[in-house]
Amino acid sequence: MTLLLDIPKVHFGFDAINVLPDELNELGIRRPLMVTDQGLVKCGIFRKVRETFPQNSSLPVFDQMPENPTVEGVEKAYKIYRQEHCDGVVAVGGGSVIDGSKAVALLAGHPGPLSQYDHHSEKITAATAPIVAIPTTAGTGSEVTNGAGIHHDPSSPSMNIDSPYLRSRIAICDPNLTISLPPVLTAGTGMDALSQCIEGYLAKPVNPLIDAVALDGIQRVVNYIERAVKDGSDKEARWHMMMAGLQGGISIGKGLGSGHAIANTLGDKGFHHGVIVTVVLPSVLRFLERHVGDKMTEVAKALGLHKGNEVAGAIERLNERLALPKNLREIGYPLDDLDQIAEVCTVSFFNSRSARVPTHEEYKMIITDSME
Repeated sequence: MTLLLDIPKVHFGFDAINVLPDELNELGIRRPLMVTDQGLVKCGIFRKVRETFPQNSSLPVFDQMPENPTVEGVEKAYKIYRQEHCDGVVAVGGGSVIDGSKAVALLAGHPGPLSQYDHHSEKITAATAPIVAIPTTAGTGSEVTNGAGIHHDPSSPSMNIDSPYLRSRIAICDPNLTISLPPVLTAGTGMDALSQCIEGYLAKPVNPLIDAVALDGIQRVVNYIERAVKDGSDKEARWHMMMAGLQGGISIGKGLGSGHAIANTLGDKGFHHGVIVTVVLPSVLRFLERHVGDKMTEVAKALGLHKGNEVAGAIERLNERLALPKNLREIGYPLDDLDQIAEVCTVSFFNSRSARVPTHEEYKMIITDSME
């Protein structure tokens, strides 16, 4: 048995961002491309990261990464990387920015197009440029994972580009960078972390180390997410939610499941991934209850409950308290072809380690339940 808890070097805590220049120097990165998005520029978060460098330093910046990263966005960033003779990437943002940065780092050492690496991790080598990931949300876990979800265009599901060579060299997790995160994003990304911890814990591989991390992450989310949503300046809550986001990323190392298979399939309309996976999670857990034995009881205990069959309802009530959508219909997802959606779900890579893989008809049942 090989028990892996394989993550990059992590700096965690308030003001952790101050280590960035020294870490870039240690990595030998002299001219990094700074990747972020317009939201983080406008709210001043990117400026806080930029201020860790001397005022007279000239750093190339790409600040147009789309909310759901696209091939076009990645190629625009890579064009700047090449023109400015960069030698590394610093990702400042949520999962979209970090995933997009991984794809830029991939192109820096490999020929295009990106699509040739979809489900072909064997083509990705150590030639990938080094990445430093600085998450500004507490939930995606992309700062410690191997994967990048890149969309061909805003109306298509994401490709699966995955390799250990895409993992960041350094992750800097500074809760200060999440203080101004709006309540809806605090809720959506925080519940995404919860879904990662739960699905990771329930996944088939045996890894007690990750299981312990996942259960602890579940406890942190249920204890602190409502505080973080209610008062973004609550530093204690922000610290614990940032830790839960990191733990969700670590939990992905065991695998995920049908909740993420559905969310990835439904990621073709521009809706927030964290919100979609949160909405479908209760229906997925009801389906899994009879298949995972005592593990659902352990999830219940982490949530402060007693029985496994209480988990789905408790998450629904938490979603409601966080003012998140109750179902896919409320999000506004158009269920045009249920059979086609279920078919895409059945071949999702997220099924490979799922506690139980739903059949085509079972996927239809879960999605229908999530709609209502």
